[in-house]
Amino acid sequence: MKIYTKKGDTGTTGLIGGTRVPKHHIRIESYGTIDELNSYVGLIRDQEIDKETKATLIEIQDRLFTLGSLLAADENTKMVLPQVFTSDVEFLEQEIDKMDESLEVMKSFVLPGGHPTVSYTHIARCICRRAERLTVQLSEEFEINTIIIQYLNRLSDYLFTLSRKLTKDLGAIEQPWVPRK
Repeated sequence: MKIYTKKGDTGTTGLIGGTRVPKHHIRIESYGTIDELNSYVGLIRDQEIDKETKATLIEIQDRLFTLGSLLAADENTKMVLPQVFTSDVEFLEQEIDKMDESLEVMKSFVLPGGHPTVSYTHIARCICRRAERLTVQLSEEFEINTIIIQYLNRLSDYLFTLSRKLTKDLGAIEQPWVPRK
């Protein structure tokens, strides 16, 4: 199978199910942003971090591929696609709770940064929020399983908490935001 088909040369792309839409369609923006997020999660996974976190990130990457496939399917597809479940959201919540046990209570917002790995995690969090916003926008026009939006919302919380955990693990300084007076 060749990587190129030339079908997209006119500015359209095919959804799972056969419908062709412009490459700027909100559906393409939604799953394209999830793909971008997945790449950043892979970048975080490639850093010098603990094996348990790497395993969790692989699990998250699998779910992100699932989300992307669900968003890439048109309403008429007959293809059986993998699904995301409430248990996937609960898994993220459990991971957040585990990390929170070892972290100091936040007393202010924190500035992203302190270590490249922490910065990558903050970038992933921001991309996740964008994916969530785009998916919510998509859901205003098309029927979208609400668990997708819940998963993205919880994933951004996970990534924020992970940034704090990695700050601690890597001996970086968590810089609080102190507003000017």
